[in-house]
Amino acid sequence: MKNVIPSLILPVILALCGGSFRASAQDRVWTLSECLDYAMQNNIQLRQSRNNYLSGLEDTYQARAALFPSLSASASQNVSATPFSSGNSATYNGSYGVNSEMTLYSGGRLRTAIKQQEVQNQIDSLSTLGSAMDVRISIVQAYMQALYAQESVRVSESTVEASRAQKDRAEQMWKAGSISKVDFAQLESQLYSDEYQVTVAKTNLENYLLQLKQLLELDITEGIILSSIDAEEEDILRLIPSKETVYGNALANMPEVASSELAVTAAELSDKQARSAYLPTVGLSAGVGTSNRSGTGNSFISQIGDNISANMGLTVSIPIFSNRRNKTAVNKARIALDNSKLSALSTQKAVLKEVETAYLDALSAQAQYTAATQKEKYAQQSFELTDEQFSLGMKNTVELITAKNELLSARLSRLQSKYMALLNLHILDVYQGFE
Repeated sequence: MKNVIPSLILPVILALCGGSFRASAQDRVWTLSECLDYAMQNNIQLRQSRNNYLSGLEDTYQARAALFPSLSASASQNVSATPFSSGNSATYNGSYGVNSEMTLYSGGRLRTAIKQQEVQNQIDSLSTLGSAMDVRISIVQAYMQALYAQESVRVSESTVEASRAQKDRAEQMWKAGSISKVDFAQLESQLYSDEYQVTVAKTNLENYLLQLKQLLELDITEGIILSSIDAEEEDILRLIPSKETVYGNALANMPEVASSELAVTAAELSDKQARSAYLPTVGLSAGVGTSNRSGTGNSFISQIGDNISANMGLTVSIPIFSNRRNKTAVNKARIALDNSKLSALSTQKAVLKEVETAYLDALSAQAQYTAATQKEKYAQQSFELTDEQFSLGMKNTVELITAKNELLSARLSRLQSKYMALLNLHILDVYQGFE
């Protein structure tokens, strides 16, 4: 999977008040779908890719226009004088013309250039789709990481509340003589440790939100609120198609594969273009011109009419010796064609590796989620039993703290595997073109 980190308002400021997340009047709650749609319109990398595609279209229009005749007009006025002659006379003359040129035959270079540019346009278009896919995956990653961090804050805060209640109860037991000062101090220390973990969890959340803002090209001062994903257990554990099916869908959908195949086509056209340099070029030219000169006794209008002349010419250029330039170009085009084929094969292998990684990660995360769910269930039961026995004096503070920490670890493990499963399922859907 590719590592990615690397306007309106994006959503997520965590206003923690009383252990809950609340949005201010200025904040907007963003769903994953809204983040993706917004990024498709505002991400700088994606906008630059679209501009590259539009620039390539202009090159195509220019290549097509080369098939048609060119037309130019010219006009000049000159003055000449003989200052040292007895008459010290000055004369004025002018010339005016319209000229046109057209390539009749060039060994197919012009039409091949058009085909090359059209193929490049398709490659640029696929590059834009590839950039969009990368951005979508990056957004999904950042969003899921932020959601996990957000849930982690809530879990840590609930742990603090439980620790505070234990500390208050232990204080009463210590004053009543049921436990020692050391036992009470251990529970008090655990409360402060849990409060520290809340701070760490909030810092992690802000870092993930910052990454999301950067992907969405939002100002870092803007607050954002993430909408939780309402994922049922059947969504997390949904059946994944066979690896072969996922591979087939990905190869048919991922832009890199089609782009690499088009690159082979472009290299073949470059080879054809290089070979055309051995062929002659035939050009047609035509022009109409006239002129005038002062001192002839005729009027300007009459001179313009009398001096009109027309010309037409046919030019044939035959390459005979080019200091090996043509042969070198052909040989290098062949090498480039072979490299493009190797690159296409390498791209397919790289795509399959990405897909297989996401496929195995999704299966692993689903299995971990199932195990973590059971672990949390039994950790909850163990903690409740240990807490009850501690109240009866049957368990010490170390056992109580251990049971609580195991419950916290189980909850976080379940959250992590949940969002990892959702993340990799989303990525598989993106690879297959389902999102």
